[in-house]
Amino acid sequence: MNIVRYRVAGAPDVRIGLHADGEVTELRGVASLAQLWRLPLAELRDRLARPEPGPALPLAQVRLLAPVDATTEVWAAGVTYRISREARIEESERAADVYQLVYDAARPELFFKSAAWRVRGPGQEIGVRADSEVDVPEPELALVVNRFGEIVGYTICDDVSSRTIEGENPLYLPQAKIYFGACALGPWITPVWAVADPYDLAITLEIMRDGGTAWQGAAGTSQLHRRLDDLVGHLMRGDVHPDGVVLSTGTCLVPPAPFSLRDGDAVHITIGSIGTLANTVRRGLPPADET
Repeated sequence: MNIVRYRVAGAPDVRIGLHADGEVTELRGVASLAQLWRLPLAELRDRLARPEPGPALPLAQVRLLAPVDATTEVWAAGVTYRISREARIEESERAADVYQLVYDAARPELFFKSAAWRVRGPGQEIGVRADSEVDVPEPELALVVNRFGEIVGYTICDDVSSRTIEGENPLYLPQAKIYFGACALGPWITPVWAVADPYDLAITLEIMRDGGTAWQGAAGTSQLHRRLDDLVGHLMRGDVHPDGVVLSTGTCLVPPAPFSLRDGDAVHITIGSIGTLANTVRRGLPPADET
């Protein structure tokens, strides 16, 4: 079972539902995902175990949207895998030692990634900046956290990054990672109780170009250098998230330089027990269609 945010053809409203066995069933009385994240974990599980079902449709007949809404923010963690530390060191000419310090520090690197309205959903275009030469997708396990700091679900995040800009100066991180089209989530949210071991999930990345595979790789969350609850704990220390928060946990797959995304590429990220997030690439600003 997965929690979905979606639209039905010909209907203007956004709906929340449950996906299972190729079918999406609307959750009556639930107007937003944020409404669910205001519940303690035990209440959420009980609510979804005894849903008030509405209309059901085949998955192919609905349009899945980015699984984030209202004032739910997306945050991200960096340098949580050895490969991400090595990639940051490789791209940085002036401050490579900063990333070694972050990797070993007690306090993780955490940064704001996106507001809900800026997040791209399944099938939508992600963007790479026109003022950057080397740009990559970063496939990541993302945590869905309720207002009480409890992990309630998992989804997939593509933390699109401009390696050119970040490599020039670590202080350019916001320009390298926080812009329209730089964050995609989906295809849905898998409840935390449906994933046996979040530290044993396979992650694959495939980038397709001109009908073939331009780059592919595989890794897994077993290589994660940080504990998930520790990342959440640091995020919640000095902040509140009344509508919950999505926290992306860092990447274990980075295409090596000089590889860069191109206009028209297709990016497929698959995480075991969750699903596949697929997006196409637009150089420059993607269209600001409805999310």
